[in-house]
Amino acid sequence: MADPMRIRAQVQGNGAVVRVLMSHEMETGQRKDAAGKTIPAWHITDVTATLNGKPVLTAEWGPAVAKNPFLQFTIKGAKAGDKVGISWKDNRGETRTDEATVA
Repeated sequence: MADPMRIRAQVQGNGAVVRVLMSHEMETGQRKDAAGKTIPAWHITDVTATLNGKPVLTAEWGPAVAKNPFLQFTIKGAKAGDKVGISWKDNRGETRTDEATVA
């Protein structure tokens, strides 16, 4: 299983700024290893963010996203104590979900 995401959610103005650092190799399927064999594609395909269990963001990613991707977005109306959840799924079917509290 992948390492936990680092999620930081802070109140700013009338909402919250959410910063997420995901731990994932994000292989494109085009690189070759030392033996010259192609390294199979392995990347995040779907990302979902929730605020107190309600979806606020969905994204479809492909192989062009960098290793250990960083995502930042703002949620209007979020306040201190609210729960922000981030989930991802990759092209191998692996998933990860983590949660943080808005500070």
